[in-house]
Amino acid sequence: MAKQKTAYVCTDCGAEYSQWQGQCQSCKAWNTLKEIKLGAAKKSAKATVGYAGAADNEVQSLNQVDLAEVPRINTGMSELDRVLGGGIVPGSVVLIGGDPGVGKSSILLQVMCQLSTQMNALYVTGEESLQQVASRANRMQLPDDKLRLFTETDVEAIIDAAHKELPKVMVVDSIQTMQLADVSSAAGGVSQVRESAAFLTRFAKQNNIAVFLVGHVTKSGEVAGPRVLEHIVDTVVFLEGQSDSRFRTLRAIKNRFGAVNELGVFAMTEKGMKQIKNPSAIFLSRAEDSAPGSVVMVIWEGSRPLLVEIQALVDESPYGAPRRVTVGLDQNRLAMLLAVMHRHAGIQAADQDVYVNVVGGVKVAETSADLALLSAILSSMRGTALPQDLIVFGEVGLSGEIRPVPSGQERIIEAAKHGFKKAIVPISNVPKGGVAGMQIIGVKNLQQALDEL
Repeated sequence: MAKQKTAYVCTDCGAEYSQWQGQCQSCKAWNTLKEIKLGAAKKSAKATVGYAGAADNEVQSLNQVDLAEVPRINTGMSELDRVLGGGIVPGSVVLIGGDPGVGKSSILLQVMCQLSTQMNALYVTGEESLQQVASRANRMQLPDDKLRLFTETDVEAIIDAAHKELPKVMVVDSIQTMQLADVSSAAGGVSQVRESAAFLTRFAKQNNIAVFLVGHVTKSGEVAGPRVLEHIVDTVVFLEGQSDSRFRTLRAIKNRFGAVNELGVFAMTEKGMKQIKNPSAIFLSRAEDSAPGSVVMVIWEGSRPLLVEIQALVDESPYGAPRRVTVGLDQNRLAMLLAVMHRHAGIQAADQDVYVNVVGGVKVAETSADLALLSAILSSMRGTALPQDLIVFGEVGLSGEIRPVPSGQERIIEAAKHGFKKAIVPISNVPKGGVAGMQIIGVKNLQQALDEL
């Protein structure tokens, strides 16, 4: 009997090695190599030939490739369609991750129940019983007479069931519970997750079926299992939300069929996920009376502007080393901006604790929040409230200059729609024709911006 071949895969980056070693040479991480068995997934006739007939593979010239746009399947949720790039692409594989209880199964059950009224849809669960899924659908008052359910953890059995049901869309909840009989490891291990995902992806491509894979996350917030799992699928989206808030954000971090970092906003209700078509409104629930340390900024999420409030609290530090705490922003960037404010505006906070929070649980990764952050900090230091109808955005450079940001005019127009009357923005982002009802002040450097405040 031939000896089964093994390999060692890095769980962080997916790099593969023929023998074990302490450090991964690709990502330089230590003790991340896990053993997997090679050649585990056997091919069957059903797995290699689709019921619709797989396309014949042949070498073609680049100009012979058909550029006709692939028709997409609308999910019935415009926010989800936005994140996916315009809808579900037939034959695509979407991995959706998130913390336990955030609503991954709920939103997929809603989508599948709606799609089942238009096409064949199959919901496969490896974590819950059929009664649990049916009870959730009944509680959310979903149309449940067309959706087909199947509880199974064996991948080959799921493929056989899919050939009988002929679905256009299929959900597998979750990939960490799936297993192949030929892989000698427990479900959820590196080998099982990798081989099961590859097997399901191959089946989806050959049969033109859209597949949703639900993935667990680790303590650090990343999808559990090998990093190569994210490379296998076409789209990776994360459903995020705080336990004390009913709002959920769906963000795409990889998408072969659309823009990345696209954001969808939902609200968790008794009847499931309710989409929020105007997310700026929920993030602008400010107090009636102005308070120091608060200002509204306009960030760009995917393909649309989003108005959020940023708050800062500056207080005298009782410790030798002042604290720098951020929620929703990069802490290192806060330290850098405080140094810029000291050097180029003469305002120092070396003996002050600085706390910064982005209201609503939004995570800001772009640099357009720099000027708004320093404005909120200065407002808290001086104890002076900024006007309620003011918006601020712009990137602050190390030499104190205010640099322009992408889509500046669209940000100002969005703020004007929500009733804001004044804007302090980079001078290069000032529209030539102005914006009706909006006083726009363009600034070149940090000192000029703080003088305007």
